[in-house]
Order: sequence, then C-alpha cells, then structure tokens
Amino acid sequence: YTDITEQKERERTLQEEQEALRTMYRITADREATFKEKVQQLIDLGREHLTLPYGFLTEITDGTQHIVRASGTHPLLQPGETCPLSESYCRKTIQEESLLAIQDAPDEGWTDDPAYEIFELRSYIGAQILVEGELYGTLCFAATEPRDESFTERERTFVELMTRWASYELEQRRATEQLERQNEQLDSFASLVTHDLRNPLNVAKGRLELAKEDKNLDHLAAVDQALDRVDEIIEDVLALTWGNQDLDEDDLEACALAELAEDCWDHVDMSEGILQVEGRPVIKADERRLRRLLENLFRNSIEHAGETVTVWVGALSDGFFIEDDGPGIPEEKRGAVFEPGCSSQEGGTGLGLNIVKTVAEAQGWTISVTTGRDDGARFEVRGIEMSSS
Repeated sequence: YTDITEQKERERTLQEEQEALRTMYRITADREATFKEKVQQLIDLGREHLTLPYGFLTEITDGTQHIVRASGTHPLLQPGETCPLSESYCRKTIQEESLLAIQDAPDEGWTDDPAYEIFELRSYIGAQILVEGELYGTLCFAATEPRDESFTERERTFVELMTRWASYELEQRRATEQLERQNEQLDSFASLVTHDLRNPLNVAKGRLELAKEDKNLDHLAAVDQALDRVDEIIEDVLALTWGNQDLDEDDLEACALAELAEDCWDHVDMSEGILQVEGRPVIKADERRLRRLLENLFRNSIEHAGETVTVWVGALSDGFFIEDDGPGIPEEKRGAVFEPGCSSQEGGTGLGLNIVKTVAEAQGWTISVTTGRDDGARFEVRGIEMSSS
C-alpha cells in the first residue's frame, strides 16, 4: 500500500495555480472591461487564490499612501483611505525595491512597528508598481491572522505578474491620455495658426496687387510688416516644436540667471522699461529654452503693462520668479493664460505663454501665475535644480 496523499495534494495545488493563471489571463485580456474593473477582479482573484481576506491597490504621492481600489472588510483598507507612508507595510516594499512577504508579523519583528500597531496585519504580501520607471504605488494582500506556511515562490510570482500587468496598463493609460491631449492641442493649434497666417498673407497679397496697379512703392511697407508678422508666427511654431521635446540630463548646464535675464531683456528691446534682478542664482537648464522662456515672459509684461514697465527677476528655493508692476491677471482668468490662442492683444498669436509652459514642462519644471508685489502679474517657475556653481 502506497500513501499518495501528498502527490494528490501537489496535483490539486498545481491545478489551482494553473486555473488562477488562466483566470488572470482572461481578466487582463478582456477588451470590454475597464482598467478599474480589471483591477477589482484581479484583487478578488488574488484574495481567493492566496486565501487572504484583504486586497488593495495603492497610489503613493508626497509620502502618503492612498487606497485606490480594495476588497475586504478591513476599515482602514477601503478606497479613499489614506495614511502616512511611514505607517504602512508598503514602505518596506518600496525600500527593498522587491516583493515583501510576511508569514507572521510578530515573529518577524513587526510588533513595535507603526504599520502593525495601526493595521494589525499579521500576514502580508505586496509588490511595488512602477510607471515609466517611477513609483506609482503597490498591490497588496493581507490578513489579520498568520499563515500556516510561508508564501511559495509560485505565490510570489503570481503577485509579481499582477503588479507587472498593472504597471503596463497604467503606462498605456498615461501614454493614451497624453496622446489625446496632444491631438486636441494640435487641432486647436492648427486652427489657430491657419487663421493667424491667413490674415497677414492676405494683406501682403492685396498690397502687392495695389503696388502693381498704382506703381506706388508705399504699399511695400505694409507688405514688409505683414511678412514680419508671418515670420513671428513661424518662430512661435518652431519654438513650440522644439520646446516640447523632452530633455536628458546631458542637455542641461549651469546657467547664471541674472546675466541671462539681462541679456534677454536687451534682446527684447525694453529700452524704456526697468529690469531689477534680485540675487545671482545659478540653475540647471537648457540655455536655449531658458532664453525663450525669459524673452516671452518679458514680452508678455510689456504687452500688458506698457513700455515703462518695471520687471523683477529673483530666486526661489527651487526656481525663480518674474513679476511686473502692470495690471496683473484676474484670478478667474489665470487658468487659461497658458492655453494656445489666449491673448488680450489684437493681432497676438496667443502662443507666447503657451510656449513658456511648454518649455518649462519639457525640462520637468512647473509654472504658475499669481499676484506680484504691486498687484502685477507674478510668474513662478519651480522644480528646478539649483546649481552650486
């Protein structure tokens, strides 16, 4: 007589693992289901396969863990719940940059850990989710009871497969959303540029016809002015094109902001205005793009505040500001000032501040507008690496 109980158990376990993998494939391959629906189904599948009552997907931002999707009755592990990352099990997963598996938390030194004290989870398995190489969050399964046995390699692999799928899906969603935004901007941009180009070209064409008929060369001055306008629009188009290209670290150099601002000020021809530079910060930037950003902000100041405008340029802890003593920008209009086509000047392309935003974001910076010291417009550019040289 041969006891085949262990063999039968192994066969049963193998069948369950294979069925779980097949179910995972069916869920992830379902083209009709949304990402949220797939995540919820995967969490439920993970709970069942791992025999753990709680499953949850987190997003981690600014040192805080946010529960995005969850399954189970744990009151602190529900969608919308948050906690400091320092009080979560997930911090260990992130610190170790690998899957974290706990069979029995007290036996493994977690008794005095804030995560155990708050959540009282004795068994846990979780792995981080990366999107384009950056941390998004984690996918985890847990219980308030210990496991009889440690997590097997197949169970670890099962969870890792789920997190890799989540990473891929989130990357695809981000890429799709970015493409949709770019397509919308392109449609708006094409319409805007077509409209703006047509007017000066019609002027040039009409004046040339008049010059031919009247033999009056005075018409050519208007043609020259119209062609200058066309050239300005083309320059803005080119600036948006190269300004939107992402930069590598090798493209950045130490730029003396004060000297660069003074040079750009002279280039913009602000002869009656006053530039006041506060401090001598040095920042890491692509000089060509930084010049374009400064020049466009200076032009924006003179367009709205007049030729006698005073403009201040100064350092922030993580960037710099440019403000003027003009009329400022009403709070209800600030959200739209960076959109293409937004201009208060007749004949303006409405691309100046959109170029500024595009150039800033290509370097990983953020730009916002607020009120300056004399109720003028104040633009703050942040997220910049300040150089020591």
